[in-house]
Parts: sequence; C-alpha cells; structure tokens
Amino acid sequence: MKFEFFNLSLPTMPDEVWIFIAKACGAIAGSAISIAYLLPRNRREAFLRFAVGITIGMIFGTATGFKLADYLEITDRMSEVDMALSGAALASLTAWWALGVLSRLAKRASTLK
Repeated sequence: MKFEFFNLSLPTMPDEVWIFIAKACGAIAGSAISIAYLLPRNRREAFLRFAVGITIGMIFGTATGFKLADYLEITDRMSEVDMALSGAALASLTAWWALGVLSRLAKRASTLK
C-alpha cells in the first residue's frame, strides 16, 4: 500500500506493516489519553495503565475498529489502517475502565459469600 502525507510519498510496505504501525499509534494515543483523563495516583499506576492500554490496544485494536466501523455503517468509507488505528485507540482508552468495573464486581462478589 502506498500512502501520501502532505505530498510526501511514504515508503511502500505491505498492508500488515501499516496495520501494525496504526495499531501501535492508536494504542499509545489511547493510553496517553486515558492517563491524562484521570490522573494516576503514582508512577506505578501510570506505568500499569499505560502498559495495559498498549497491550489491549494491540490485541483487540483491529477487531474493535472493524466492529466500530460496522456499527457506525462506515466500513466502505474507511481503510483497514484507519479502522485499526481507531479501534486500537478505543480499546486502549477503555481498557482501564473495563478492568476497574471487573475489579469492583469481583470485590462485590467476594463480600457476598
């Protein structure tokens, strides 16, 4: 796939490489926004949140992007790279929130016994 960015021709690489780069950028962006949105208590929590966000974004980014584009009915207007980027950012951004919900549910379940 060949991309042009501000009239600069970027190198020709296989689609898989561009999708991997897009997922990495989306995961990093989503993690950074997650940290900025709700400041962590300490450096350890910041590092954990960033690491979890990147991991989840890289693993679930493509599937999340395709599902989001399908839900919004814009799959025909987006490239696979765009879907991977937006999906990784969304998955990364919501990863910490989902873990928080699961943690609270586990605590509640343990107190019910």
